[in-house]
Amino acid sequence: MKRSLVTGCAAIAIIACSGVASAQTKFEVKIGGDAFFQGAYVEQDRDQDTRSTEFANRFRVIVTPVATADNGLEYGGRIRMRAFNGAGNVRTMDADRAFIFVNSSFGTLQAGTINGLSDEFGIIGPNVEGIAGGPDNNTVEFLNGSSTYDLLPSTTNNFRALASGDVGTKIIYLTPTIAGFQGGVSYMPRSGDSHTSINRRQDNGGFQDVVEVGGTYTNEFGGFSVAASAFYQFGDAVDDGVGAAATRFEKLSSVHAGLNLGYGNFKIGGSYAYSGDSGYDKSVTTKEKQDIWIVGAQYTAGPLILAANYSHSRGNDVATGTTPAKADLYQGGVTYTVAPGLTTGLEYSYLDLKTDAVGLDDRAHIIMIDTRLAF
Repeated sequence: MKRSLVTGCAAIAIIACSGVASAQTKFEVKIGGDAFFQGAYVEQDRDQDTRSTEFANRFRVIVTPVATADNGLEYGGRIRMRAFNGAGNVRTMDADRAFIFVNSSFGTLQAGTINGLSDEFGIIGPNVEGIAGGPDNNTVEFLNGSSTYDLLPSTTNNFRALASGDVGTKIIYLTPTIAGFQGGVSYMPRSGDSHTSINRRQDNGGFQDVVEVGGTYTNEFGGFSVAASAFYQFGDAVDDGVGAAATRFEKLSSVHAGLNLGYGNFKIGGSYAYSGDSGYDKSVTTKEKQDIWIVGAQYTAGPLILAANYSHSRGNDVATGTTPAKADLYQGGVTYTVAPGLTTGLEYSYLDLKTDAVGLDDRAHIIMIDTRLAF
């Protein structure tokens, strides 16, 4: 109840302090989006029943109706639709963002289906999605279909606050940016439920009453640039079942912090996320603490970005949550801007997996071509 009141008060403050919008304003509808096509060659020690080559693609369209009232209040909504899935040529569309927003001098309020604060604003280093040689590039997804993918630590592909990527319906308040600082707080009643899904049950797993709080700092000093972020997320676990037969899980407690430093065309940075036993089945006797740290660097030379990255992740396996594992991921690549909004890149990744599953350690080499469109 207290958590609901915090975000509720933030909403009331924005609306009340903004004054009454006294005139009907015409909406401007903005359309944007992005797409990628990836092709990869994979060589790994444990390659039974797998082939070496695979393709993947994704297309997203973002529609944003926005208006500004005569008192300066900006308001509107956003939906992000994407071509999704495709296993067995069963193609589907979904909307992983769908929320309304209000912007004023007192901050921003967002409400609806949207990702968490650290997933949206958390810094993981200079090499973000779309830059070959970065951790957020879907690289390890090309191990899917092999037992190695199922044995990866839960954090290898989830490197911010543990449940921040859950787009369950939530409310978010962001402060105005003052001297480079911006804070935020979010509240999500239930993980895994969005849009018109209403789930008040407390016996089918996941997290409830999830709160995330933190902020970012960005600034420039002469030729130097600084970008930093820190977020903390917590919430209650929901049992899976009732009575003595119920599976009980550990509460959510996860922290993420990141820092980027730049000078001229060079940037270096990294991040650390720690989630401990969050979400683990309490009956599991062997629990590897969940954490991941990332360090990366990049250099821009005209249309080229040269990037390198290293991450070390720990946790129980992503498939069952019962087997401790550690993974080291080394990446390097080059991204070339062909034209405004069009890039192509070549990336090499080396994964070294150590798992408590006897005889199932693995090493994998992944060479990937990544072409992107942003509009």
